[in-house]
Amino acid sequence: MIRTCAAVVAVVALVSACGTGSGDTANQKPVDGKTFSFGLGSDPGNLDPHMSVLSVTGQVARFLYDTLIDVDADGKPIPSLAEKWDATTTTASFTLRPGITCSDGSPLTAATVAANIGFVGDPANKSPMLGVMITPGTKATADEASRTVVVTSGAKDAFLLRNVGSLAIVCDKGLKDRKLLAKGESGTGMFAMSELVPNDHYTLTRRKEYTWGPGQWKAEPGLPDKVNLRVISNLTTAANLLLSGELNAAAMPGPDRQRLEARKLFHADFTTAMGEIFYNQAEGRPGSDEAVRRALTQALDLPQLAKVLTAGSGKPAQGLVTAEPAVCAGDSVKGTLPAFDQAAAKSTLDAAGWKAGPDGIRAKGGKKLAMTVLYGTQLGPTMAPTAELFQQAWKAIGADVTLKAVDSPGLSTLLFGTGEWEVSLGPIGLTLPSMAVPFMSGPSAPDGTNFAHIKNPDYDRMVTEAAASPGEAGCPTWLAAETALFKKLDVVPYTNAVVPYFGSGAKFVVSQASITPSSIRMYAS
Repeated sequence: MIRTCAAVVAVVALVSACGTGSGDTANQKPVDGKTFSFGLGSDPGNLDPHMSVLSVTGQVARFLYDTLIDVDADGKPIPSLAEKWDATTTTASFTLRPGITCSDGSPLTAATVAANIGFVGDPANKSPMLGVMITPGTKATADEASRTVVVTSGAKDAFLLRNVGSLAIVCDKGLKDRKLLAKGESGTGMFAMSELVPNDHYTLTRRKEYTWGPGQWKAEPGLPDKVNLRVISNLTTAANLLLSGELNAAAMPGPDRQRLEARKLFHADFTTAMGEIFYNQAEGRPGSDEAVRRALTQALDLPQLAKVLTAGSGKPAQGLVTAEPAVCAGDSVKGTLPAFDQAAAKSTLDAAGWKAGPDGIRAKGGKKLAMTVLYGTQLGPTMAPTAELFQQAWKAIGADVTLKAVDSPGLSTLLFGTGEWEVSLGPIGLTLPSMAVPFMSGPSAPDGTNFAHIKNPDYDRMVTEAAASPGEAGCPTWLAAETALFKKLDVVPYTNAVVPYFGSGAKFVVSQASITPSSIRMYAS
């Protein structure tokens, strides 16, 4: 999904929980009745979990809407709303736990769960989750007597259980009036929305009747009574609030992490995509010319960009999926990206007919090599200087480059709506290789989620083949399909980052690249 910058939501991360000393809770007992204050890097926008692929929206949704299954630290499925399941590449069944209720007090029925799946599976509803988690044409039926939902996939899906099982489930009133979902209502999760002030804060109240958490979870001391989600785009401000105790948690991808580590605050880490480049290949855009994509990539010192972007803490990207443990182990990036060589970049443009004019800007057929480059403000203070390095490198080879800083909802609007961009530096975080397919192929935005207008026949052929193989059996083909994208420079992944969620007066587990609500434990200040 698209990271806070643009991202897919369901990224299962290997968690390391660290921290001792000042701010540590090792020798304290959990305390009931407290409020968990959590800093969000960007406003989540529309909270309907079926109508957004922003990771910040996915984090909020985890408090409000549960899924049929969860996964443990080894990536194995465990119960959530469903107590048992079975799946192939074409069909799946889920049996609901008894006694599940919605935030409005109504019972969650098998028919409601089936309607959730059917809504996303119907292309007419234009859910961005279509193809990401639910294949087009997927249908579901319900048997209320046995609390069972049977799913028939619209196409072969190697990861059908994980994909359908990870869909956020909303309640009946929300299905009938999606304006309720846009405000975070009609939920199945541990918390219910009680106050919403966009671009400022979201206050949630714990549902005391909630008993169906992931796995064998049960309510224990230290769960917060309320959650206050505060929109804080400046990471330095968020770090200061953590140190003062006004925030209990915030992700810290930037250099402020160093002073939090020095104070030995608790932190839980996850690996995420950080450095990815997408070129808009829509007709008439410079990126539609593979020679332009190659020249622009040749002009970049990717290791240096990675060092600036991650403040020296990154590691080379090895594929599109960053979740650990990896479903498909291997390196699909190695040997695919051109080496840094600005002279070669200029020669590539010359050979493709992009000639420098009197003003130094290259043009072809009367059309200038002019580019609007998007980058996300919520990825931290290193994003702006990294974007400026892109601008300098591309100006040096004759491109006219305009930088545009946007937050998560703004990036989503540009990528999936207006299409007014040439380059996006917004990374996509993925749990499974199959989740990349609708972003890298199929209908282009605004009719689909293929926001970069990618057309790669080799990729299309291989992902179709891989989807027919259950689970890990298709991994070699999935990795080869990603390599086909990188060779054509349809996407350029160059660095990942280990991002810590720091805690102050609280501990928690990070999974799916976000805090697991049921794991939160509060401690005395």
